[in-house]
Order: sequence, then structure tokens, then C-alpha cells
Amino acid sequence: MWHFAVWAPNARAVSLTGEFCFWDKVKHPMEKQHDGTWELRLPDRLFTPQADPERFNYPDAASKLRSYKYAILGEDGEVHLKADPYAFQSELRPNTASLLCDLSGYTWGDDEWMQRRASWNPYRSPINIYELHLGSWRRDEYGEMLTYGEIADQLIPYIQEMGYTHVELLPVMEHPLDMSWGYQVTGYYAPTARHGQPRDFMRFVDRLHQANIGVILDWVPAHFPRDEIGLRRFDGTPCYEHVDPRRAEMPQWGTMLFDYGRGEVCSFLISNACFWLKYYHADGLRCDAVSSMLYHDFGREDGDWSPNRYGGNENLEAIAFLRRLNEVIYREHPGAMTIAEESSSFPMVTQPTYLGGLGFGFKWNMGWMNDMLSYIKVDPYFRGGSHQKLTFSLHYAFSENYILPFSHDEVVHGKHSMLDKQPGDLWQKFAGLRALYGYTMAHPGKKLLFMGSEFGHFIEWKDDDQLDWFLLVYERHPDMQRYVKALNRFYLDHPAFWEVEDGWDGFQWLEANDTQNSVIIFMRWDKAGRGIVCVTNYTPVFHPRYRFGLPAKGRVTEVLNSDLKEYGGSGQANARPVASQPIPHHEFPCCVDVCVPPLATVYFTFTRQEHQPKRKEE
Repeated sequence: MWHFAVWAPNARAVSLTGEFCFWDKVKHPMEKQHDGTWELRLPDRLFTPQADPERFNYPDAASKLRSYKYAILGEDGEVHLKADPYAFQSELRPNTASLLCDLSGYTWGDDEWMQRRASWNPYRSPINIYELHLGSWRRDEYGEMLTYGEIADQLIPYIQEMGYTHVELLPVMEHPLDMSWGYQVTGYYAPTARHGQPRDFMRFVDRLHQANIGVILDWVPAHFPRDEIGLRRFDGTPCYEHVDPRRAEMPQWGTMLFDYGRGEVCSFLISNACFWLKYYHADGLRCDAVSSMLYHDFGREDGDWSPNRYGGNENLEAIAFLRRLNEVIYREHPGAMTIAEESSSFPMVTQPTYLGGLGFGFKWNMGWMNDMLSYIKVDPYFRGGSHQKLTFSLHYAFSENYILPFSHDEVVHGKHSMLDKQPGDLWQKFAGLRALYGYTMAHPGKKLLFMGSEFGHFIEWKDDDQLDWFLLVYERHPDMQRYVKALNRFYLDHPAFWEVEDGWDGFQWLEANDTQNSVIIFMRWDKAGRGIVCVTNYTPVFHPRYRFGLPAKGRVTEVLNSDLKEYGGSGQANARPVASQPIPHHEFPCCVDVCVPPLATVYFTFTRQEHQPKRKEE
């Protein structure tokens, strides 16, 4: 027996229709309940070919018979064919029907991962995320998309080899248009059929977990598309969207905004978030476009938005929804993360709700990202005038739990690839990118890098084709990939880069103001007091002897250098440990002279000189 239920409070009538009844729109009417939900129960035999073998005697009959939609006679007098908002499976585009699907029965093999995750502290752990789009990471020899299983076969060894801790998937929820990358969702509860069936996606996540790889899903609670099968005017009236067009539409995206003032809408979204965490064992949700939720005037001109009851531009209902969402997720799903893509300066995004915050676990540091990408576009010889872009992020670095993102949004729409953003000739582009990645890895905050950027993808990302993996047969690109692999491994192995990220105990400036040379130096500390010095030179000028201060006597030993020849650099390096000198430098009691390569980042371990007590006779 199948139980169908759909919320359409203002509909005049609702019927179930599908292949099983030759899309008859009135044969199976549903009964309205007191809460605006319509219900119907039908026997399983109606959806099997055996019900009428003469009529349904073709190979894919079983699949066709499982397809259905709701025929909704709206308040406007029109009949709308709508997909089931709660369907667990959908047809492959361009078909748009929902499919009957039973999610029970899969046996998970990731118990060890889930138990370990439940007691995991993400704020004192390394998080290095590889962001990817399933449809264009790799494709088969004919240019077709891979299945979930085929992607897992290739992705798992690659992630393990490269040393990432998590993968983040652009939305896997069903969507009709490939070009939307999944951000215009019509099937919030259905993994996209482009790569297989729901159980295939379960197995995909399961295999990643068994390989000790976390899975973060992009999730879109801000807006939905106008497609006829979707949520817009679901019962002939504004249902999931606000009745006021000034709060219901997002003109710049051509989409509709959710009405967070309706309990049914909030229930739909919170239930959906928990669904992916419970049934698919997702380790986190990255909430897309949070700023558009927080502000009524986001993307709107003056006069085109409606203020809240206090006259402000904050969306009070959305704020309440986000707080409730995070409270439920962190209570019901131990170890899961929520991540906000929030581009404004809205306060306390990652603070607990009981302190007045929104309750997210992490927030993308969009300000840092914009500053860095703006800085590296400047010709190196003129970067001194933009030096503050390197240092400004430390004024607020500890105000939130940040992730440093170089995401898909930064390598499309004429923004150039990460490699091609760099000025200069090809050698300088690669050297500059290696320097940037080294600086990023040492900067406070968890890390995220979009696919292809790890081997120097030269052109912008294309969603309709696989990455240009052929570049790895040419020079420089394998060197870049080798460097990122070494950088990732160094990050995992050194707690100084991830153990203390909420205050100055884990960070110390050593040289922040050398605008003339565009050199920046800082120390990262772990809880045990071990330090890693990060030196970045953002110009192609080689400094065979560069002096900077140290907080105590000791020595520095080079441990990673982006300018090594094996990474495509010029080979300038510090071959031996360098001892400090008892010469005050700036505010420090001693200093050290090191070789600083051109357009490079160099890491040094810092070993304090143990105090030797004087002998009695002295």
C-alpha cells in the first residue's frame, strides 16, 4: 500500500495521476484534511506491470508505472501538474515526474565513521575540503556523465592521494537545468537521476566514509525556480513563497524566495535538512546564499523591498528559521556541520543561538577571499599599495569560525581560473599561485578549494564537460599538483595550522608592514607551543638574505618551500637550519636572516633555544 500526501491548502481539488492510469487527471481524487493536506492510499499492484501485462508489456514498464504527479485544481481555476515536493526519486531530465521509491533496506558499512564523528571536535581538527561538481569532475570516453559508483571508483583514491579530509558536492538534489549546477532545485528530497538511483548515492557516501572521507552537501534553503512542476504557486496561490511580490521574488536570479513566516514552509526545509543527514549520512550542509535570506533588500533597488515591522531591512522570520534549523541539526545529528555562505557583515553567524547568534558551525570568509583575489590581480611591482589587503583579515579572523574558500563561483563568468588570475608570464602565474596556496594554508581558518584548481586548470570551469585532465601530461601542471599534495599533507601533520584558530594564542605577526618588498611573515602556534613560521614573498624579487624578528632565541628550519624545482620553482632554498641572532628587530628581542625565494611561500619550524642555567663556579 502506498500512502500519498501533499500540502495544497488553497486547492479546490487534488488528484493523483501518472502512467499507471494513463495520466487521467480525475480518476484518483484525494481527500482534503483539516490542515490543508490532501491524502490518498492505493494498493501496490496498481504500480506493477503484472497488474495488466497486455497494456504494460515493455522493458521499462516497471519504471514508467512508478511515475506520478499531482493534478491540482487551483484557486485560480487552472489544473497544474506538480511533482511531489517530498518525492524520494525523480525521473531523469527532461522528464519531470516523481517516482515511487522505498529507501529502506540499505545496509550501511560506515558505523565506525559515524561513531567517531559523533565525538569529533571540528574546531580543533584539520578540515581541508575539495569542492566538486559531480557532472563535470570526470566523464566517460564518450563525454557522458559517470554513475555514482564510477565516480566513487576514481574519486576515493584521488582524494586519499591528495590528502583532503572532505569533499563538498555542488547540489545533488534533483534539478531540471544542468546550467544551474543544481542551485535551482525542484526535487528537494531526491538525489539527481543523472548519476543513478537513491541507493546508488547512499553507497557513494558509504564508500567515502569507509575511506575516511567526509561528505558535505550544498543545500539551497533560500530560493527555488519558477518551473511549472515545482513549488511556485503550488496550489494556484503563493504557497511556499510570500504573498507580497517584494518578498517573494529574486529578480537577479529569476527565482522565488521561501516564506519563512509559514510554519509549513519551515517544516518542509528543516525536515529536508535532517533528511539528508539521517538517510544519506551527510556530514554537513553548506547553506547557499544566506545573505539573500537575511536581508529584504538583498539584490533590490530602493523602493522595491518591504521593511520588517521595525522598519529595518533584516528578514526577522528568516533569522528565526536559521536559528531553529541549526538548533535542530546540532541536537539531532551529532558531529554534523552547518556552513553558511554569507557575504555580508551580519554579526554572530557562528555563535550559539543562546548567545544571540545564528548557530552555524562555520562561515565562508568571503571578505578574505575577495581581498586576496583582488590583491593577486595587481602587478607584483605595484602590490605595495594594496598591502593592507593581506593584513586586514586579521582584524576579524577570530570573530567567527571561518572557512577560507576558493570556490566554483570564483572561476566562472569571466573571472578567470585561479591560475589565470595571476599576472605575468607562465612561470610567474604558477609561482604566484603556489605562493597564494601556501599563504592560504597557513592563514587561520579551515580550507576549501574547487576541483581543477589543484593542478592549475588554465581555463574557466565548464559545467558541460570534464576538467582538462590532459594538462597533467604537460610540464608545470603535474608540479603544481605535486605541490598541493605536499601542502595538504603538511597541513594534516602540523596542528599549528588548525588546533588554535579562535584567538591570538595561535597566531603571531612577525612582519606585517613590509610594503616595499610585499613580504609578509607570521607564526602559527599549536597548543603545545610548537611554532611554524610562514614567509610569503608576493614579488618575483629574490632576497638571498631577508631579516625578520623572532619572539625568542632559537633556530628556524625550512620544511616546505613552494620554490623547489620539484614543484616548478627556481630552486632557491635554505639548506640548513638558521640560528637566531641576539639583535633586536622591531619589537622582537632577536632576529634571523633567511633566503626568501621569488613569488614563493616558505614554511620553517621554530625551535626555541632551551635556557641553560649557569654552572655554580660561574
